[in-house]
Amino acid sequence: MKQPEGPNSLVPFNRPSLIGKEFAYMAEALEEMHISGDGEFSKRCHARLEQVLSVPRALLTTSCTHALEMIALLLNVQPGCEVIVPSFAFASIANAFALRGAKIVFADVRPDTMNIDESKLPGLITGRTRAVAVVHYAGVGCEMDPIVSICQDHGIVLVEDNAHGLFGKYRGQLLGTFGLMSALSFHETKNLIAGEGGAILLNDPALIERAEIIREKGTNRARFHRGEIDKYTWVDLGSSYLPSDLLAAFLFAQLECWQRIQSLREAVWRRYHWALQDWAAQNGVTRPVVPEHCQQAYHMYYLVMPSRQARDGLIEFLKARGIHAAFHYQPLHLSRMGHQYGGRAGDCPVSEDVSERLVRLPFFNSLSPHEQSRVTNSVCAFNCPPRDHLAPSPACGDKLSRHAPLRQP
Repeated sequence: MKQPEGPNSLVPFNRPSLIGKEFAYMAEALEEMHISGDGEFSKRCHARLEQVLSVPRALLTTSCTHALEMIALLLNVQPGCEVIVPSFAFASIANAFALRGAKIVFADVRPDTMNIDESKLPGLITGRTRAVAVVHYAGVGCEMDPIVSICQDHGIVLVEDNAHGLFGKYRGQLLGTFGLMSALSFHETKNLIAGEGGAILLNDPALIERAEIIREKGTNRARFHRGEIDKYTWVDLGSSYLPSDLLAAFLFAQLECWQRIQSLREAVWRRYHWALQDWAAQNGVTRPVVPEHCQQAYHMYYLVMPSRQARDGLIEFLKARGIHAAFHYQPLHLSRMGHQYGGRAGDCPVSEDVSERLVRLPFFNSLSPHEQSRVTNSVCAFNCPPRDHLAPSPACGDKLSRHAPLRQP
C-alpha cells in the first residue's frame, strides 16, 4: 500500500514493503486448504533458499530465534558447555544456548565493523567451549578466515547468526555457509520479510534428519509424510518450529524478487553514504565501514556519533521533524541476565562505547528518494556539540591498524 508523502508526513524507521505476488500466493495457499506448516509454499521456499545459497538443506522456522534454538539442540548443548557470543548483539543469540544450560561467554566487537573481534577469541576459549556464534552486523561479514581457523584449531563448532546478512559475501562466499549451521530472519525489519519468520541452514547433510525431527516436535513425522515409515512417534527432544504456509506464501513472493529487493536497498544505502559524507567528516561522525573483501547485504544504515549526547540529540532532532531514527543493541554482558554469567562493566569496552553512540536511520525497501532527502537534509542540519564539550570516548581508532584493510564505499 502506498503511504502518503508530504512535508509533514512521518518517515518511519521501518515500513514493511510488498514487492510481488504476496497476496496472490496467500490466496493460493488458502485455496489449497493447507495453511499449516510445511505446505506447498514452505517447500518452494526451502527449494529456493537451497538453490540460491547452495546449501544442503534449508528449513523455515517461526523466527530466527527458533532457528538458533534448533541449533542449540542439534549441538547437544547442555550444562557445563560454554558458548562464545558477541556482546553487541540481540538477546536471542545468548538465549538459545542459555535455555539448554550453557554458560554464555561474551566477546567484544571490532571498532570498525561492530563484528565479533576475532583477536579476542583465543583468550576466551576453554576446554568447555562448545561453539562460537557470530553475528554479521549490518550485513557485513565477520573476519571469517581467522574465525574458521581458530574454531578448527580448537575443535569447536562455528555457528552463524545471519539475521542481517542474507546474500552478503565474505571473499566471494555467501554468509551463512561458513559455519556448521546458520540462522536467518524474515522479521518485518529484515531485507526479505514474512512478518515473523526465519530459517535454519544446515551445511552438513548429516544433520538434516535430526533437524527435521527437532522441528516437528521431536517426532519422525517428516519421514512418515515421505512414506519412509508407516507411523510416526516421539523420538527426540523438539518443539513446534514450523511457520504457517500462509507466511511461507508471503515469503516466497519476496524470495522470487530477492535481486530486485537487494538492488533497491543498495540504492538507499549508497544515497545515504554519499549525501552524509561531508557532514560526517565535519562533525566527527563515523559512517559504516565495509572491508574491501566483503560484499555487504545492505541491511541497515547507521552513524556512530561522537558521544551519547550527540546521538540522543540527533534522534530528538529528527523526531521533531517527523523522522524516526533509533539506537541499537545494549551490551548483553551489562544486562540483568548478562550479570548472571559474570558480565561486568569494562569487559567489552568497544561494545559499551558503540552502544552509547550508534544511531540507525530509516531504512526499508520502499523508502522513496523524497523521504530519504528529508532524512539526509535533516541530519545535515544537525550540528554536533563542540568536541570540547564531549566526554572522551575510548581510543577505538588505535585498534584499527591491527585489523584488515578497510574502505569507505
